[in-house]
Amino acid sequence: MDGLAAFQFRSPTEDDLDAVADLLLADQSADGIEPTIDAHFLRQVWSRPDFDLAADAWVVPDGVGSIVAYGQVRLDEPHLVGSWGVVHPAHRGRGIGSSLFDRIEERASELLVGVESPRFRHSIIGGDASAAAMVAGRGLSLVRHFWHMQIDLEEPIEVGSAPNGIEIDSPVPRDDLRAIHGIIESAFADDPGAHPVPFDQWAEEHTTNPTYDPTLWLLARDEGLPVAVLTASAGDDVGWVDWLAVLGSHRGRGIAPALLHRSFAAFAARGLRRVRLNVDAQNVTGATAVYERVGMRVVNRWELWERT
Repeated sequence: MDGLAAFQFRSPTEDDLDAVADLLLADQSADGIEPTIDAHFLRQVWSRPDFDLAADAWVVPDGVGSIVAYGQVRLDEPHLVGSWGVVHPAHRGRGIGSSLFDRIEERASELLVGVESPRFRHSIIGGDASAAAMVAGRGLSLVRHFWHMQIDLEEPIEVGSAPNGIEIDSPVPRDDLRAIHGIIESAFADDPGAHPVPFDQWAEEHTTNPTYDPTLWLLARDEGLPVAVLTASAGDDVGWVDWLAVLGSHRGRGIAPALLHRSFAAFAARGLRRVRLNVDAQNVTGATAVYERVGMRVVNRWELWERT
């Protein structure tokens, strides 16, 4: 058989994780970009308490069982569903992507039933003209750009001293989680893409995730009061800075670079030679400039398309 009729959609299982990760690698490599979406990303998404692997994701095996397409949907905010999908380069142009998007839209509608002012958002790799044409044809419009930035840890990391009056150490999870959550909520309050997350929900999402490792987290204090935080996690061969947040009252004092340098050193001590993070290209706090100053560069670009 040829065309779409040769393929069947099904829900993924935990046993499919490595095969889906291989698909993601093939997709990104074919487009000539640094592969940044990998098994680490899948573990984080699939383990979230609000993500139903049986209902919120799909895989498409070919005739010999290889995974040639993957898609997912998640309720990112109470009124916003986010989604994403990928088709193996060797199987593009056969209608798989369009059929996958049909399922994504159907599930998104189910998740948004009864929601006031619902929004549907889909992510695509920046510059993917075919994907852009498909989502535009479904009524979505480009709303935001995100970057994956990376530093290669080829040289010894000079941690340096902490800014004057600032102490930086590892947090004590049972004592500091609420303060960490408060710093993140406050630091991103003016970000147009942010939304408040209750502490209990935030804590469950982080502490039950298989990538949770508080020994990689850092907390900065001013006279004992928490003022900045960096959360991080280790992938198979790369470190990730998940959140970097500094209270508005303490920006411009060199706290963010100090946290980043210490994070880079911690990853280097574990034998990891690359560190990445995800950042809004239009970040209102000027974070992208900070990341560039500590030696990070853009390695992948993402577009967010949305329909209300």
